[in-house]
Amino acid sequence: MIEPPALMRDAKLLPDTGEPGFGIYVHWPFCAAKCPYCDFNSHVRHQSVDQERYVAAFLKEIANARQISGPKTVTSIFLGGGTPSLMKPETVDAIMNGISRHWHVPDGIEITMEANPSSVEAERFRGYRAAGVNRVSLGVQALNDRDLKFLGRLHDVADALKAIRLARDIFPRMSFDLIYARPNQTVEEWESELKEAISYAVDHLSLYQLTIEEGTPFYGLHKAGKLVVPDGDQSAALYEATQEITEREGLPAYEVSNHARPGAESRHNLTYWRYGDYAGIGPGAHGRLTRGPEKIATATERKPEAWLDLVERDGHGIIEQERLGFDEQADELLLMGLRLKEGVDLARWQQLSGRDPDPKREEFLLEHGFIERIGNSRLRCTPAGMLILDSVVADLAC
Repeated sequence: MIEPPALMRDAKLLPDTGEPGFGIYVHWPFCAAKCPYCDFNSHVRHQSVDQERYVAAFLKEIANARQISGPKTVTSIFLGGGTPSLMKPETVDAIMNGISRHWHVPDGIEITMEANPSSVEAERFRGYRAAGVNRVSLGVQALNDRDLKFLGRLHDVADALKAIRLARDIFPRMSFDLIYARPNQTVEEWESELKEAISYAVDHLSLYQLTIEEGTPFYGLHKAGKLVVPDGDQSAALYEATQEITEREGLPAYEVSNHARPGAESRHNLTYWRYGDYAGIGPGAHGRLTRGPEKIATATERKPEAWLDLVERDGHGIIEQERLGFDEQADELLLMGLRLKEGVDLARWQQLSGRDPDPKREEFLLEHGFIERIGNSRLRCTPAGMLILDSVVADLAC
């Protein structure tokens, strides 16, 4: 067991200020198995991973990101993947301390780790807590064994419930993911499963519709007609049932796929959706860093071994670094912000784009009930607009 370091977060979580903030995203790219629906940058390695070597590379990339960003106060840290819970607690501890050496990390910020129920182990969870993690996000995905097998998960429902109980005991905050709109899933079945999930006293749920992504095994099955997902009407019915139940049970949607009790929203993901800055560390990580009047988009090498070689040679694994113009920033702000129930800060969008929303397009969307104004300062999608979010964004961005 590692000793609790200076980064230990026993203070009460800092309140959400409504500001975008500055986040650190750390990507651990390794998984025990590749799920057939997953198009994330995740890799299975049958040989053990040299975690000490990867830690040294993470620390170099952290130092490089600090050179780009300049001095900042961190408002959230997120360990994603892949499966970060395959990391040793000592690895997490070293990364946390590396972050705190390069930026100001106040007590009480949100520090999240993604974990899979199949990799849960009590000693390791307590080690993550000692390293500073104060929020865990579990990849449960389904609450019946048939669908867990279909989704390629390595855990069963008993493992998932054990992981949920363990996370509640050790971490101050806990969320878990579920995937719905699975083949042949009825609204009634999903309602029952969702109510069961809420009964486990979580304060946050991420609820995603199953999507068929090119390059995944599911894509090939779907193209061959061997995997049929719900059609548009059924998907809409499942989505609407999701909104109704979570609202009634006190976990309303604050983003198109994320639901929380008031005050338990993911601070790190709010940084993305409010178009704040974030440093992306690790293989395949993306970042947005403001330097003076510029916002710089970064992307690192996706393949872990190639990323490792680059970092050891050059001090970072960045293979793309683009300066975003004001129009591009305005489009990204709109794309991200309209996912949120709180909507988009119009003054900020107008400052970046140099214009007001097109009055004819806005009037059309208002008349059809797809968007609404919140006073004179914000614009947001209605529930009907969320169902056609991509179209709404495209209309307003023109």
